[in-house]
Amino acid sequence: MTAVAGLDWATEKHDVLICDLAGRKLAERIVTHTEAGMRELCELLIAHQVAHVAIERPDGLLIDRLSAAGIAVMAIHPNQVKAARPRFSAAGGKSDRFDAMVLCELARTDAHRFRIAKPDTDATRALRSQTRSREDLVEQKVAAANQLKAQLDAFWPAGACVFADLASPISLAFLARHPTPADCRGLGPARMGAFLKRHSYSGRTTPQQLLARLTGPATGRTGPLETQARRQVVLALVTVLQALVTQITELTRQITQTLHDHPAAPVFRSFFTSTKTTICPATLIAEIGDSLARYPDRDALCSDAGMAPVAIESGKHQHAVFRRACDKRLRKAISVLADASRHTNPWANDVYTRARARGQDHPRAIRTLGRAWTRILWTCWTTNTPYQPAQHRALQQLLATRG
Repeated sequence: MTAVAGLDWATEKHDVLICDLAGRKLAERIVTHTEAGMRELCELLIAHQVAHVAIERPDGLLIDRLSAAGIAVMAIHPNQVKAARPRFSAAGGKSDRFDAMVLCELARTDAHRFRIAKPDTDATRALRSQTRSREDLVEQKVAAANQLKAQLDAFWPAGACVFADLASPISLAFLARHPTPADCRGLGPARMGAFLKRHSYSGRTTPQQLLARLTGPATGRTGPLETQARRQVVLALVTVLQALVTQITELTRQITQTLHDHPAAPVFRSFFTSTKTTICPATLIAEIGDSLARYPDRDALCSDAGMAPVAIESGKHQHAVFRRACDKRLRKAISVLADASRHTNPWANDVYTRARARGQDHPRAIRTLGRAWTRILWTCWTTNTPYQPAQHRALQQLLATRG
């Protein structure tokens, strides 16, 4: 190793600083976020024999290009860079050039404290792209559904109450055909029954009961112009939601296929009782990744998943606080696993129940159970062994005591 580098990335350009092991500056440059700029950056780093480059992100196009060029990338959390800035400046200033220098110094003096980002396999990257895109679409669907409900509540609350889920395909189909109270004139049991049959309605509610829901809530008094305007808004939101629901369904199908072909699927799917569960195990694979060096021990995985609290100790004062710096998607997936398992796994239910008995509220107890599951998950992941309840010692001991 002859040199290290710090790289402050941005949308349109990147500041890079290269130093030797003694801290002497070898090169400093600003490269654009273009194809030519990427080539220039890689050639510059290779020419100075840079062993590793420090950067504030673990993935992305820039990381891919550096890894493809054979340059080791050291991923440093932005909070760690923020905490290191006062080491080099008492004024509290900040600039891209200064951040590149801070990153370069961290790479030179504290390389043993940070991990080298290793690219995941193509299958895992595909799952990550699909699961994160689906999550984004679901968030957009929720936002659009809330807008639609607010619109209906303003002049026709009954329109949002006909079916249990406002964003369900049958509810959207109903609103596309009946966006205002005026469009429901002449709608009787026969027409409602034909509509339900045409859309393969599987609920247990009769057409008469559904029609009764239209007459229960109060209806606003709107003039012809306002009614027409709200009708157009409802139809626009319904169109957006229908497109989102269709794409979410298609992405879910693609995730199911990608997960089926992934070599780690047997390990992660073994934690779920239903073989139809796909989104949560796919998210776990996508966020944990393939590199065993990323999580050298189970506590590292617990911390990154947000399942371990942050200890605060000062003199006689000791307490723990909620961990905010973590992988939010991974924390959500582990929480889903923990919450679902307490209904089917006696050991998980016992861990959760004892946590509640100690005074923990539901979210805190779920994180306690999630930490226990994460430790088991880490062991199965590192040994490539599916979870087997028969070999879960704590579960078997609990079952034995219950007779």
